[in-house]
Amino acid sequence: MKKITLILLASGLILFNSCASGYKKINPQSLNYLSKNITNDIVLEYKYDLLNKKYKKKETANDIKVVSIKITNNSNNDVVFGKDVRLAFENGNEALIMENERVFKTIKQSPASYLWYLLLSPLQLYKTQSSGPYGQPVAQESFPIGLIVGPGIAFGNMIGAASANANFKNELFENNLIGKTIKKGEIAYGIIGIQSTGYEALKLKQ
Repeated sequence: MKKITLILLASGLILFNSCASGYKKINPQSLNYLSKNITNDIVLEYKYDLLNKKYKKKETANDIKVVSIKITNNSNNDVVFGKDVRLAFENGNEALIMENERVFKTIKQSPASYLWYLLLSPLQLYKTQSSGPYGQPVAQESFPIGLIVGPGIAFGNMIGAASANANFKNELFENNLIGKTIKKGEIAYGIIGIQSTGYEALKLKQ
């Protein structure tokens, strides 16, 4: 029985290290943009390395880079992002901008994955009662602590992951730049996902 308890405890410690991650809002309007490029009076500013924890791991594992974009249109014409001006790498190759839905589905956490915490449900907390001159054990009492810990952690993490995913999705879609008209003299902000294995310099193409 002690062996089973130790195995369950060890499994629990492993699972504790894979708790749901919260989502830290990007807020593209409030970022300090250090990377900048100007093309025909249209200023592009951008910032990589925006996600954290599990979102960051999935971003890297899937060769995706989530980028915050700031475009200042100092030209004499309105422009449509993705049509009149397109995002490209410094070497001239056009950057493949992913649809927001695909970015979200690829990077989001999986709430169902935290059901593994239910493996802690059989965990019992044992208390031995002793009596006699030599303190020999005569009885054991157990408390099904796993029925509280397992479901509690599982569903708590599922709720946390779902909430973080909702915040991520809302911010991604609220800051969609694809197809947006940027009027002359206007500043536009957005969050995009591009297929890239590295943090390559970006510019605009017309």
